[in-house]
Amino acid sequence: MTRLFGTDGVRGLANRTLTVDLALRLGAAAAAVLAAEFDGTRVHSGSPRPLAVIGRDPRVSGEMLEAALAAGLASQGVDVLLVGELPTPAVAYLTAQLGAALGAVISASHNEMPDNGIKFFAAGGHKLGDHVEDRIESALTDGVITGPTGAAVGRISRASAEDASDGYVGHLLSATPARLDGLVVVVDCANGAASVVGPRAYREAGATVIEIHASPDGYNINDDCGSTHLDDVRAAVRAHGADLGLAHDGDADRCLAIDASGEVVDGDQIMAVLALAMRDAGELAGDTLVATIMSNLGLKVAMRAAGIEVTETKVGDRYVLERLREGGYSLGGEQSGHLVLPAHATTGDGVLTGLRIMARMADTGKSLAELARVMTVLPQILINVPVDEKAAVVASSVVSAAVAVEEKRLGSGGRVLLRPSGTEQLFRVMVEAEDADFAREVAERLAGVVAAV
Repeated sequence: MTRLFGTDGVRGLANRTLTVDLALRLGAAAAAVLAAEFDGTRVHSGSPRPLAVIGRDPRVSGEMLEAALAAGLASQGVDVLLVGELPTPAVAYLTAQLGAALGAVISASHNEMPDNGIKFFAAGGHKLGDHVEDRIESALTDGVITGPTGAAVGRISRASAEDASDGYVGHLLSATPARLDGLVVVVDCANGAASVVGPRAYREAGATVIEIHASPDGYNINDDCGSTHLDDVRAAVRAHGADLGLAHDGDADRCLAIDASGEVVDGDQIMAVLALAMRDAGELAGDTLVATIMSNLGLKVAMRAAGIEVTETKVGDRYVLERLREGGYSLGGEQSGHLVLPAHATTGDGVLTGLRIMARMADTGKSLAELARVMTVLPQILINVPVDEKAAVVASSVVSAAVAVEEKRLGSGGRVLLRPSGTEQLFRVMVEAEDADFAREVAERLAGVVAAV
């Protein structure tokens, strides 16, 4: 049986695979697992019941899923605070600040508008481990959950937009080590959850902000914009003569950058820039950076030259978070722009990442292009192959034999990585080599083998 939870919560086509009924039952199951073990109470309310915080991105299906998820939680004696359209990291922050038993975000991140998802945070705003998600899934599929009655039923309330965002923006500003006065930044908000708080935080930190794709209507989230579509932010940087551009995804837990000439600065390069900044400030615990197996080889080379160790995890910011917590490290992330700074956030925070990039620019007086040159990006080709059964590809001896042949061809100057997507019915084929054309040839051959399984 296919596992319900992927690498970032439960995702699917809203009102088809991710239904109102599923959201209702997920809420009840999450309450049974997470709230049952929580001995705190809702702050400032005097309520004896545990609290859940729910936020969402602007996509239209979020409204109905929010209602169903809240009902499921309340049916199990959990008070619910709806904080509206806020970035994923803001919901994690509020979960911790309000002493909530759990938090939930309704979002499909960078996916197209028809998709949606539900991901949970435990008390303290931390993402769930696999074993906790498995317990929620078991409660949903195997158990009969009976809720309380009378006064023990949970209450549902809605926070004002100001109350929900003020504390989060203040927190971001306190985590920014330098004023950003004089910097001009273009911000692509992906018509998503950061459309208000993102530009506001950058402005209050001192930057001059030109915002684009910051008018969500429920339908236009990630629509040819944001961190997966960089053409508009690149063009705007050039047109306005800005110092840089920043692009978020739908729930704003990631950030990619554009330098003043229009070149992309990806998550690996951003990690290199921030790792050096934190090392110089004495903030890089153990002189160690946590990255995933998808990070470019050039990152390892640059960090080795700087005396910084890179420790690798599986793909997914949850695994980066686990390694950060296990090792007591202070910076980790993914090539896609998910960066985590545990001293300031319990999950990836795209707006915080943008603030820290600009703070490094302000502190050093260097352009983003100058800072990013610390790392040379090796050619990396990624092909997403649609498949019927991801497990069949994993088990295929034909695929493993083809990989072995291509690895021999690449030698020590490259590498191959095949992995199933955690959120889509795809198999990802990634090849790195010193020559881009050769990397593409290898990737296309392997993609053909995978597609034939």
